[in-house]
Amino acid sequence: MSLSSVPAAHSPSTPAPLPPTTAGRLSTAARTVAKRPTDTRTEPESTGAEAIVRSLEMLGVTDVFGIPGGAILPTYDTLMDSSRIRHVLVRHEQGAGHAAEGYAAATGRVGVAMATSGPGATNLVTAIMDARFDSVPLLAITGQVPSAALGTDAFQEADIVGITVPITKHSYLVTEASEIPGVIAEAYRLALDGRPGPVLVDITKDAQQGTAPFVWPPEGHESPAVSTAKVSRSQIRRAADEIARAHRPVLYVGGGTVQAGAAAELRELADLVGAPVVTTLMARGILPDSHPLNLGMPGMHGTVPAVLAMQRSDLLVAIGARFDERVTGDRALFAPDARVVHIDIDAAEISKLRHAHVPLVADARTALPELSRTLRSLGEDARADLRAWWSFIEGLRQGYPLGFSPTSDGRIAPQHVIQRIGLLTGPDAIYTAGVGQHQMWAAQFIGFERPRAWLNSGGAGTMGYSIPAAMGAKVAAPDRVVWAIDGDGSFQMTNQELATCALNDIPIKVAVINNSSLGMIRQWQNLFYDRRYSNSDLGSGRDTARIPDFVRLAEAYGCAALRVEDESEIDAAIETALGISDRPVLIDFVVSADAMVWPMVPQGVGNDRIQYARDHEAAFGDGA
Repeated sequence: MSLSSVPAAHSPSTPAPLPPTTAGRLSTAARTVAKRPTDTRTEPESTGAEAIVRSLEMLGVTDVFGIPGGAILPTYDTLMDSSRIRHVLVRHEQGAGHAAEGYAAATGRVGVAMATSGPGATNLVTAIMDARFDSVPLLAITGQVPSAALGTDAFQEADIVGITVPITKHSYLVTEASEIPGVIAEAYRLALDGRPGPVLVDITKDAQQGTAPFVWPPEGHESPAVSTAKVSRSQIRRAADEIARAHRPVLYVGGGTVQAGAAAELRELADLVGAPVVTTLMARGILPDSHPLNLGMPGMHGTVPAVLAMQRSDLLVAIGARFDERVTGDRALFAPDARVVHIDIDAAEISKLRHAHVPLVADARTALPELSRTLRSLGEDARADLRAWWSFIEGLRQGYPLGFSPTSDGRIAPQHVIQRIGLLTGPDAIYTAGVGQHQMWAAQFIGFERPRAWLNSGGAGTMGYSIPAAMGAKVAAPDRVVWAIDGDGSFQMTNQELATCALNDIPIKVAVINNSSLGMIRQWQNLFYDRRYSNSDLGSGRDTARIPDFVRLAEAYGCAALRVEDESEIDAAIETALGISDRPVLIDFVVSADAMVWPMVPQGVGNDRIQYARDHEAAFGDGA
């Protein structure tokens, strides 16, 4: 291992960041907008561009990610005069979108991304879709051709409102300067209200250049309060009765619990019930991994205890979870004996994929304390004895511990690398991941002790998420260590944002888990396609002709860079990276291409067919 020669720490060419907000302090829209300035002046004539910037300022926005173009240029000209908003100039609009997502996911605040019309706007689409799947509050502001040119196939015209309607909570087209404050305020609140998600505001160039009185708050937007569904007391009592009667209950906790900021409320309920808890890919850290009730992640690459406990359960208490097929496997075979209590802020998710015997449309932070109070009122004597259930689960824990085997080719085990990153860095850090094997290994082998420490693309499975999301998270939480754990395939989709990080003093750490392959594709080819490796070999980790050479690439972007090819060098490289705080750091970990993610439920089969390793199917045993 050697630390490559890099230039001395530079002076960033952009202004220093404004004082950061405290990471993780916000979990609802009401808390987010409480920090906004209270200026309510009315000015006779403000341009639409000035109205955009001032509206964002009044909403408390301090950071925006984007890249200018002709149709959004009036707004960028005005943005230069703002002393409240830091703009981070990205290298690609997809990077802006994912950076805004990382910012939002790390804090609970709305992430804001800007782009111009046409290809600028369409480059945001992947991040918008990603935010929709994972319920991330994202405000995308795009420029549009002048209103007189709409529908004429003008230069860089694209119907971005029409394109994004299926993947946003709402998409707005603004053609008048007078509409801007009201639409921006409404879009911001909508991004957070209920189930969070992306909202797009497309603003024509003439609306940005036109003038109108700036009134704040806009008419009809005086109150920052955000509606949350009230809890039905009768349904709470029904849910409590179901829990009290259950002999094999499982708390099935999803990302909605993180969005609700309900970690303390969940822990109170879990401790009271004494039932096992599974935390989905999007909910890792909502209950500390060190908590004795936590069985880890369920689903396709979940732990055997988590997967089989759900299969054997007689009651699933789903909290902010949506019964995604990556969790359930073949839904017809999923948890066949389980009744379902389903708590979710989004009524559309309840009974969509699995019938809910007790539906509860409510914010988890509101519902869980009510459920705990009602359970206490029933008394301990009213609840079933769970000792036999826990005896079964402990047998699974002892029989199927999470681990990994030595590699067959003598190269580094990627799981070991990721495990050491987590152990040496600790739970106070933020970890982002791209999509693929490295994502699953990070979810499995890093110990998460708090919510909003694990950021990844769950529903959409977007390769390229990791680097820009880490950038956004570091802007939001500059005092935390931020690791981007990426695969060599995923990394090559958005690595240009390392230049953004280097120039804007955003010192993220990057671990490239370099197996010279599209690893998850190779794994499936290993298991299901007779080892026919059709177009999955990237060549980036070969001893000769590394294309690209990630160390030299990182150097070109102004980063510190290291390469690790021997297990004995792993800890020293991580410690070196942790000691560098004046620029981004990249470590190219050259690992085995033959390592696979276990356990695994093959797609399309029931979860009782979970494989602990190749040709080793886990079994229920006698059960409880």
